[in-house]
This record gives sequence, C-alpha cells and structure tokens, in this order.
Amino acid sequence: MTVHETPTHDTPTPTTPVWFITGCSTGLGRALATAVLERGLRAVVTARDAGQVADLAAEHPGRALPLALDVTVSEQTERAVEQAEAAFGHIDVLVNNAGYGYLAAVEEGEDEQVRALFDTNLFGLAAVTKAVLPGMRARRSGHIVNVSSLGGLAAFGATGYYHATKFAVEGLSESLAAEVGPLGIGVTLVEPGAFRTNWSGPSMRQSRIRIDDYTDTAGARRAATLATYGRQPGDPARAAEAIITAVGADAPPLRLLLGQVAYDIASARLDTLRTTFDTWRDLTLSADYPATEEKTA
Repeated sequence: MTVHETPTHDTPTPTTPVWFITGCSTGLGRALATAVLERGLRAVVTARDAGQVADLAAEHPGRALPLALDVTVSEQTERAVEQAEAAFGHIDVLVNNAGYGYLAAVEEGEDEQVRALFDTNLFGLAAVTKAVLPGMRARRSGHIVNVSSLGGLAAFGATGYYHATKFAVEGLSESLAAEVGPLGIGVTLVEPGAFRTNWSGPSMRQSRIRIDDYTDTAGARRAATLATYGRQPGDPARAAEAIITAVGADAPPLRLLLGQVAYDIASARLDTLRTTFDTWRDLTLSADYPATEEKTA
C-alpha cells in the first residue's frame, strides 16, 4: 500500500500508511489526526502535552500513537521520530502543523518572543523534517505537508513577524520540493485563510509594547484579528479532508489554498504583483548589461 492509497478495512497492516502530525492538541492538527484515523490509517499524534491526545489513541487502539513533542526541543524531536518508526516501521506522511501567531507592529516586536516564534514556526518545522527524511529517502517514498498560511503569500499590519516565519516556510518548502522530488518524495504547502481554530484566540501571543503612532494601523488590526475568534469562516474538519485528498492525488499540488478568503486574497495578490512588475518593467530590464556589450565582450 502506498501513501496515496486508502485501506478498505479497519484493521491496520504493516503497509497501512502512517501519518506523523505535529500540533494535534487543537485546531487543524486535531481535525486532521481525527480524519486520518477515521479513514483507517495510522497516525502518530503529537502535542507538547501527550495527555491532550490520549483520547485519540484510546478511540483508535493499534492505529494511533500519542507522543509528547515540543518541536523546539531537538531531543524530543529525535526521540518522537524514533518511537514512531519503532512502533509502525516507517512514516509515510509528515505534517508540520505546530505553530502559532504573534501580534505586534514591527517596531513593537520583542526579541525574545520573535525568536521563540521562529523557533516553533520555522526551525522546529525544519528539525522535524530533517529527522523524518532519512527514512523517506531510504524507501524513496513519502510526502511532507508543511502548514503555511495565506500569510505566507500576503502580509498585513500587526502580524509582520508571523508572516516572516511563513514566508520562510514557503521558500524552504520550494527548495525542499526541488531536492526530494527526484527521490520520490512529495511536498505540499497548505495555505489556510481564516479558520475556526485557536489561532486568533487562546493560542495568539502579543507584544506588551504599544506605540501610539501605530494605533490606527497595527493597533487596529490587533483588535480586528482578535475579534475574529469563534467567527472564522473556515471549517477545520473540511480542511482536513481537503489535505488528505490532496496528498492522495496522483499529482499532489505544491500549494493548496484553503478557504474562500485564502483564494480571494491570494488571487488579488497575484494581480497586484503582475501589475507592479509590468509597470516597472522598463526600469527592471535597464539593470542588465546591454545585449550588444555582452556580444562583444
């Protein structure tokens, strides 16, 4: 059975696909773990507190492995991957979902908080990926799903540092796809819009610094972002099904937008980029050596 196949029975076999998902305590990670297990697949469900995912293991004995994992702790990352491979033999799909948001104008950013944000959203993602890749390379098979964001394609006030982490995930994932594609390993960037998770509520962190000059820009967006909690249009359960469908496709996409908000804003972003590029085309091209000079050199 390959990563793109779905079992036709509920009893796992040694070839039943194994998903390794980070950040399963709530939100999209929780919804995805639930959907994977309900399809009869196997899943390593991780959270900083393994007790928060113990119920999934109880509901799906033999197919769910709950593990404690803080992706910023390298020893935990290595141990979790070793435990997963010892229990299930291999990892077919890695989902790097662990992450959170941070509200601050760029000038208001607190160094310690910003570094912690990058440690989780970017460096933690890279560490888990590096730990899982040797097994995938050995089998010449696997798929890596990196949960980015609409905020990895377009940026707004008050979330600059969060965008910086997600823009970095986008670039890292594009390079990774070029490197591992020839080895039989796929990569998909998931880019959700506003989903009904804890991202804009209990999970959100904020700078304690407030600068009055940013009240009408970053300050206003801080308030607007927090006000969306519990009213976001995106459904995590439907997003989970979309991710499973994309991974199981004959040709999985490098990028998967999720939700109407993501589609509309990303599409507008494309239009804006094209307009800007075309408007400044002549000045852009003027930066090259003249073609005649190149020919005579």
